[in-house]
Amino acid sequence: MSNIGFVGLGIMGKPMAANLIKGGHALFLHSRSGVPQELTAAGGKACASAKEVAQKADIIITMVPDTPDVEKVLFGNNGVAEGLSRGKTVIDMSSISPIETKKFAKKINELGCDYLDAPVSGGEVGAKNAALTIMVGGSPAVFDKVKPLFDLLGKNITLVGGNGDGQTCKVCNQIIVALNIEAVGEALLFASKAGADPAKVRQALMGGFAASRILEVHGERMIKRTFDPGFRIELHQKDLNLALSGARAMGMALPNTAIAQELFNACVANGGAKWDHSALVRALEKMANHELAR
Repeated sequence: MSNIGFVGLGIMGKPMAANLIKGGHALFLHSRSGVPQELTAAGGKACASAKEVAQKADIIITMVPDTPDVEKVLFGNNGVAEGLSRGKTVIDMSSISPIETKKFAKKINELGCDYLDAPVSGGEVGAKNAALTIMVGGSPAVFDKVKPLFDLLGKNITLVGGNGDGQTCKVCNQIIVALNIEAVGEALLFASKAGADPAKVRQALMGGFAASRILEVHGERMIKRTFDPGFRIELHQKDLNLALSGARAMGMALPNTAIAQELFNACVANGGAKWDHSALVRALEKMANHELAR
């Protein structure tokens, strides 16, 4: 059993922390919105600050929305860094800037502690089912040490490279997911406007080369209009901003990523910041003056 700290207990962090408790670990918990009662009832210990979490835990996991949030949790007043002592390990499982991640890792290393970036894919369902994909950047030795913890959270766990490479991999994931959502939305909308049943078109496509997890899960969401978030549009926007700003810095173009971002922007302009990202289809529907038949 290890003493694990967990900071950030939202849609993803809460079930991830629950799975670590189920795995037999002592959890020290902090979240700006408060520690959920079900986690303390399961044995988790609520802490007043991220600093206190770091003081009590040997391995500290952060799971917060964006780069500035990670920086504040790690290095702000009463942050993780203030509670660290030599030999501890910090694992950031948020999805944030690869460039800033490298800076954060260096600062934590200078305190005599290890750092892994380990963003995830799989959404709320994957977090609840301990079936996340985990993309890790950092030292192989540190990865090997904490791999048993990752095994309690996910199924597909890969050490991609050094610090920052896990975050780069997550950006790549979000590019592919966004473009697949857009493609599925276009295809099903085309089918519907042409008079075909999009549900049956989806069923047929699931047996062919067009089959994908996005067609399976988000195609169904589009048809059934179930847009309560597993993953909010505003968070996918954040991830595509990382892709597009990184591309500018490297002097390259990501034309279809930019189009997907504009479609997300259109959803947000219509009140959809907190819709599930599968609701990108609503922007396409407005341009087609047609809603997918139910």
